Amino acid sequence: MKRSGSGSSKREWKPLEDRSCTDIPWLLLFLLFCVGMGFICGFSVATGAAARLVSGYDSYGNICGQKNAKLEAIPNSGMDHTHRKYVFFLDPCNLDLINRKIKSVALCVAACPRQELKTLSDIYKFAEINGSALCSYSLKPSEYTTSPKASFLCPKLPVPASAPIPFFHRCAPVNISCYAKFAEALITFVSDNSVLHRLISGVMTSKEIILGLCLLSLVLSMILMVIIRYISRVLVWILTILLILGSLGGTGVLWWLYAKQRKSPKESVIPEQLQIAEDNLRALLIYAIAATVFTVVLFLIMLVMRKRVALTIALFHVAGKVFIHLPLLVFQPFWTFFALVLFWVYWIMTLLFLGTTGSPVQNEQGFVEFKISGPLQYMWWYHVVGLIWISEFILACQQMTVAGAVVTYYFTRDKRNLPFTPILASVNRLIRYHLGTVAKGSFIITLVKIPRMILMYIHSQLKGKENACARCMLKSCICCLWCLEKCLNYLNQNAYTATAINSTNFCTSAKDAFVILVENALRVAAINTVGDFMLFLGKVLIVCSTGLAGIMLLNYRQDYTVWVLPLVIVCLFAFLVAHCFLSIYEMVVDVLFLCFAIDTKYNDGSPGREFYMDKVLMEFVENSRKAMKEAGKGGAADARELKPMASGASSA
Repeated sequence: MKRSGSGSSKREWKPLEDRSCTDIPWLLLFLLFCVGMGFICGFSVATGAAARLVSGYDSYGNICGQKNAKLEAIPNSGMDHTHRKYVFFLDPCNLDLINRKIKSVALCVAACPRQELKTLSDIYKFAEINGSALCSYSLKPSEYTTSPKASFLCPKLPVPASAPIPFFHRCAPVNISCYAKFAEALITFVSDNSVLHRLISGVMTSKEIILGLCLLSLVLSMILMVIIRYISRVLVWILTILLILGSLGGTGVLWWLYAKQRKSPKESVIPEQLQIAEDNLRALLIYAIAATVFTVVLFLIMLVMRKRVALTIALFHVAGKVFIHLPLLVFQPFWTFFALVLFWVYWIMTLLFLGTTGSPVQNEQGFVEFKISGPLQYMWWYHVVGLIWISEFILACQQMTVAGAVVTYYFTRDKRNLPFTPILASVNRLIRYHLGTVAKGSFIITLVKIPRMILMYIHSQLKGKENACARCMLKSCICCLWCLEKCLNYLNQNAYTATAINSTNFCTSAKDAFVILVENALRVAAINTVGDFMLFLGKVLIVCSTGLAGIMLLNYRQDYTVWVLPLVIVCLFAFLVAHCFLSIYEMVVDVLFLCFAIDTKYNDGSPGREFYMDKVLMEFVENSRKAMKEAGKGGAADARELKPMASGASSA
């Protein structure tokens, strides 16, 4: 592809012509880092952490379910627990929030108590019937009801019913009341603990509804992707109308429920339930006011954006054609999510291994803890960096895969000559040539993300202790790093597109992409503003539809105060699902635009320099130019920018 224009860069763009490995040193560095992650996991397993994690161990260092070796100067160690396979805590609800562990004596037992034990006699009968002693090893079952030491050597009464956790052999209480207390300690802004108990109980009693609504959000996201593919020309107006109806409907339903609850006679309410009824009424009023404010703000935004809404229709149509030719793009979020889940499971398991690895040390209470000494105690820092870098690497691989597939589609003149599966072909090129580029790009994001997370941690630890100046400086630094991270993410995505086009290394691709974006700043602003807003409307539509369905289903539960937590969970999940699907669409639009900008920069439609672009994309740019001129925002600069495309329109 020849360069055109005296202001163009000297290096030529040759899409899909040359392929070479890029950023090999960074690939080697990433592989070496992964070897270090594997060493941490191997070290944890080799030092016995895996057995202690899976089988569990008591407060004396004995691993349950096996015969143990005697530990020097530690009583009750070296016991044979072959027939005692479960870890039982004498006081499972005594939680240490600082060290994030159960602050209780742990014993190895033969069976977990499946029913509540209210007295020492019940504990004795359980030991006689099941052969499982729930009191300290030094106390025989026959002494449970006679020894004065039983009050502190036996479990705290009543002993809650418990069941073993699958694969981890810990007896966990079936009743979640103690976990509610744990939440109370974490959520400091809730002054009324009874409200928190009701919220948590509301989640547990509505778990089937929550699961069904989460599934509904997934189905709605898939349907929205289908709509984008096949009716892109009317999608914008459908989204707008449905969003108006959804926001008005949700607001109306909330005000109707408030009016209905307010008119209900209070004389029939028993005094004990009067406070709950008032809380319900107040909660409905807050929900209705919040929905009204949201609807008004949304209408104002749509009023401002109404003249630009039509500009997005043609762009969505072109992106929709990409999804028609590359249907596997729709499933990209699944593969990425699956890879992330696998890595996160591995990371969490290794982190748990690190929590149980090391040498046995006797604490102040005389119980055993396992701690790592020396330089190896800082391995978890390395492990945290690995979480961020490898997670960003997986996300970057998705971006490079999508970019490679869309680039192949754009720069293939005859679409009948496309590879059988462009997605798999893009994955093949990624693995063979561009893993180093992805590793370097993800490492740059990691370098920005880590300081921001450290500052956020410092801010949370100093909350209420720092002065106003320090608080302002911390928040400013966090905000600046967040903005820098977002800018680098956008530049990285375009750098991956440039790498997919020309097979250059990361720095060269980032520079070339930056130059192209600066040269097309007006179009970048217009497309990103309108396109992102319409995709945001799609996300809001899915969240509103799921939330409205949740309101209608939860209406059958008259305790309106407990709505908030189930609805928040459902709406957050719906937004995350919609974001995962529509972010792929947004990615395709960005890749198409960069390809289009490069196409118009180096081609003018003359023989030998024909455009690669779709005719609909040409019409979109022409319509954009006309609309911007009508709005008084086109100007001479924009006219000059679009002049090469206008000259070649007849030959496209």
